[in-house]
Amino acid sequence: METRTLGTTGLRVSNVTLGTMTWGRDTDIHEARDQFNIYRDAGGFVLDTADVYSDGVSEEIVGEFIRECPEMLVSSKAGSIRGAQTGNASRGHLLGSLDSSLRRLRRSHIDIWHIHRWDSVTPLHETLSALNYAVQSGKVRYIGLSNFAGWQLALAGATQATNSDRAPITSAQMEYSLLERGIEREVIPAARTVGAGIMAWSPLGRGVLTGKYRHNTPADSRGASKHFAGFVSPYLADRPSLIVDAVCVASEALGHTPLDIAMAWVLSRQQVASAVVGARTASQMRAIMSGLDTTLPPEIIGALDDVSTPHLGYPEHGWNQS
Repeated sequence: METRTLGTTGLRVSNVTLGTMTWGRDTDIHEARDQFNIYRDAGGFVLDTADVYSDGVSEEIVGEFIRECPEMLVSSKAGSIRGAQTGNASRGHLLGSLDSSLRRLRRSHIDIWHIHRWDSVTPLHETLSALNYAVQSGKVRYIGLSNFAGWQLALAGATQATNSDRAPITSAQMEYSLLERGIEREVIPAARTVGAGIMAWSPLGRGVLTGKYRHNTPADSRGASKHFAGFVSPYLADRPSLIVDAVCVASEALGHTPLDIAMAWVLSRQQVASAVVGARTASQMRAIMSGLDTTLPPEIIGALDDVSTPHLGYPEHGWNQS
């Protein structure tokens, strides 16, 4: 497994991060332990969680595992809540969530702490003040934003840059795969401008790029789960199916699995510091780890780029930007 720097910081991260969204719900602690061991043995050292994953149980499991592995880096998130109001990035909520996360993780600090989503109610300067306090207090080492639009990321980065005492935005944790390339319009340029690295979540297109949904929905898949069926279904339409077919053709030509091809494509993108992968089972995690040495010829990358290219038009791209 490779080691890369996160954005323009000196923080070194493994190019694959172990995502733990299902831990404590679809993945019990024993299966999670197997995943953790496989990932660590492959050279990985970054775990990603959030305060809302399994209502905090995910963080508790992560905290249990890393007690014996102090070299592990932890990325967590706050700002999403259950209920009608799905986001709360107020200072009070964030700092309360931070203390709760630290208790569950059994740690004195979080290495990378992300705001989970944009909050249209709370003023941005209030959210950023909480992030700055978290760093100044030593409870957080680096800060990031997750699921923010390009202008929101740019605004936050520019605001932080106005004062050297403010912590820079160092990570943008965004969905990114051959099936979801929307961040190429504005988020990646914004991240490059503010010096943030991309932590790409769901690099396997919510599991669809593995090819397992080409003919039906397996009974033991996320697509058949009551928790995740709605999460997977947008990628089972006609256009995603064409992209999956192209990935499968490439995998046959190169002698690799579709999973290997999809991961290699994401990891070939210059701005991506780490791909956040989650698995329900140890065998799935083993399959992900086994193909990380896959490299794609330029012509294959070009073909996959062509078949999956998102609409890039005015005003982000075109005659006015040349």
